[in-house]
Amino acid sequence: MVAKSVSRRQMFGFGGAAAAALMLGTGAWEAQSAFAAPALKGDPFTLGVASGDPMSDGVVLWTRLAPEPFAQDGLGGMPAKPVRVQYEVALDERFRRVVRRGSVVATPELAHSVHPEVHGLAPDRTYWFRFRAGSAISPVGRTRTTPAPSDSPRELKFAFASCQAWQDGYFTAYHHMAQEDLDLVVHLGDYLYESGVKTNKRGVVTDPKFHTETLDLARYRLQYGLYKSEAPLREAHANFPWIMTFDDHEVENNWAGETSENDEDPATFLLRRADAFQALYEHAPLRHTQLPKGPDVQMYRRLPYGRLADFTMLDTRQYRDDQPCGDGTSADCDDRFDTDRTLLGARQRDWVLKGFSRSRARWQILGNQAPMGQTDQDPGPGTTVWMDPWDGYVAERNRLLAEADTRGVRNLVVITGDRHQNYAWDLKRDYADPESATVGSEFVGTSITSGGDGADMTAQGETFLAANPHMKFFNSQRGYVRVTVDRERWTSDFRVLPFVTKPDAGISTRASVVVEDGAPGVQV
Repeated sequence: MVAKSVSRRQMFGFGGAAAAALMLGTGAWEAQSAFAAPALKGDPFTLGVASGDPMSDGVVLWTRLAPEPFAQDGLGGMPAKPVRVQYEVALDERFRRVVRRGSVVATPELAHSVHPEVHGLAPDRTYWFRFRAGSAISPVGRTRTTPAPSDSPRELKFAFASCQAWQDGYFTAYHHMAQEDLDLVVHLGDYLYESGVKTNKRGVVTDPKFHTETLDLARYRLQYGLYKSEAPLREAHANFPWIMTFDDHEVENNWAGETSENDEDPATFLLRRADAFQALYEHAPLRHTQLPKGPDVQMYRRLPYGRLADFTMLDTRQYRDDQPCGDGTSADCDDRFDTDRTLLGARQRDWVLKGFSRSRARWQILGNQAPMGQTDQDPGPGTTVWMDPWDGYVAERNRLLAEADTRGVRNLVVITGDRHQNYAWDLKRDYADPESATVGSEFVGTSITSGGDGADMTAQGETFLAANPHMKFFNSQRGYVRVTVDRERWTSDFRVLPFVTKPDAGISTRASVVVEDGAPGVQV
């Protein structure tokens, strides 16, 4: 382990000077120097624009200057000096009615990414935004603020997605998502995969720089550049504000706290985690409160949507105990029932529970990474489950669900990624008790591409339906989930594509599943 006498901040060199350089890109501090944009070769806005974490009075905007996003050093073809970036926010897409102007400084320490936080906007309203660096103007983005905290909006419309392995297929789902009438998008993790990419979707060998696994900052930056080269992803980012979190593959498969899946030395793994977190921040519309400090980042947070809904975004990776019984699958792992075992960590768990008590929202939405409901793989009397999701941390799951029930949460709905399959199922207070009460609902959304084309029903799906009576719907195609929430009901539309290994697939709604206000559990 890292020596106790050395602080994590000292270990990773995140001192005052570096922090100051990074904060220039958030707009929290204003630099005195002009930092005029140099003459750039090519378009500096190749990675697009985005907005995120919407509030009633503003949003955070994002772009990264990268005229050469596949440059071997990961610096995007930018000079190693700060560059001033201007931004505008307007009431119309032609920018005739500009309501906010400002500038931030893109620094080489943060790969010339910027995250200006815009305040003073009107609640529940659509805005357009753009950036300028020198003579170059970015594509136009569209964003939207949330209703005022005291308002009770008529409805909320959003989509959630996860798991987009670049080599597994085309990002066509995002093109369809960009055409939807949505207030926001929630991304639940596995935005990228850490594995090397040796062939593209057509089986053609890629540039050797992408063949290696992502282990350091330059390589993570290249991987993000590769993923953001997909036009449909940039289109969906430009059209809606996103609320984002991470799962495992943004760092390494199935990592747990300070433990690497590959038994990497803890100090080495924390260095990798720090690089991964920095690269994530550099490529996502996150606020300065999500600015990493070495291997640590504050990702769990709550975003209200008036009094209609609260989005409580969880972090189920950074504070968890190692998976029990060596990870994998088990039918007889007693350690998964250990009352001291945690997925959230005590501080985050207490924060979630206090939120249950304090919130006055009609719908409590938990943004969750790996399935919370039990996934039994044995249709017989036994129980065989995976150890990485909440099935490996049973006592904490039971406590969370029991507390939601006891504290009077009106409508608990969990939205989840990870599994590359679509589920709709009931959340039970205790899955070991056949008579246990239903206290909430969970919608597990499939992948954008991960796993290839998929199928409507699979042998595994038939097994799951037979083994899990709380599961009401299963599908294994690719796509996303579109959600409409009003005061009476929640409707999840499972939007699926027939294929992703070829471009230009159409999209359809495979099923619509409802949760009625005040009646926990899903209705197919």
